[in-house]
Amino acid sequence: MIETTDVAGDIDAASAARDAALESAALETLASLLYDDLTVTEIVRPAALLSGQHAQAVLDELANRDVRLGGQWLVERDCWRLYERPWDGVDARSAASAGLIGSIQVAHGSPSRDEITIFRVTVTLCGSRNGYTVQSLCDLVLGFAGLTFASCPRIGVPTGHLAMRASFIASHWSIG
Repeated sequence: MIETTDVAGDIDAASAARDAALESAALETLASLLYDDLTVTEIVRPAALLSGQHAQAVLDELANRDVRLGGQWLVERDCWRLYERPWDGVDARSAASAGLIGSIQVAHGSPSRDEITIFRVTVTLCGSRNGYTVQSLCDLVLGFAGLTFASCPRIGVPTGHLAMRASFIASHWSIG
């Protein structure tokens, strides 16, 4: 019996993956151009994870600091945005005049129902001019829960027993 492989299918899958990556990069570039001349975007890897208790503390503080109520944060389901100053209205013109410092993209309910994952952070030119970095923007929002960017738990980083096991395997088996 002769075994055949679907080379055309593999090529199509690779092309589709490449096209998706190019499309994502193009959208990221467009977003960067729309924000400012210079934007710093960092994909947070491994992603930062807020436990249910920490997530609630952050969400409560962000709600208390809403840009439409005299604060500096605009919170949407998947994105938290920090502005230089409160909005003077509720329309797009007041948002533009408030000066976007940066944004934090999040996923709710990931990996479990009450948790929030921080996976992408952007600092605009306005933010950079005001001294913000990806880390300082994260530190600001994570500080509402008593965390820092460095101390925030990460997804996919083994801890405890799993970390010891991974370390043992890495030190005893070399692949190469």
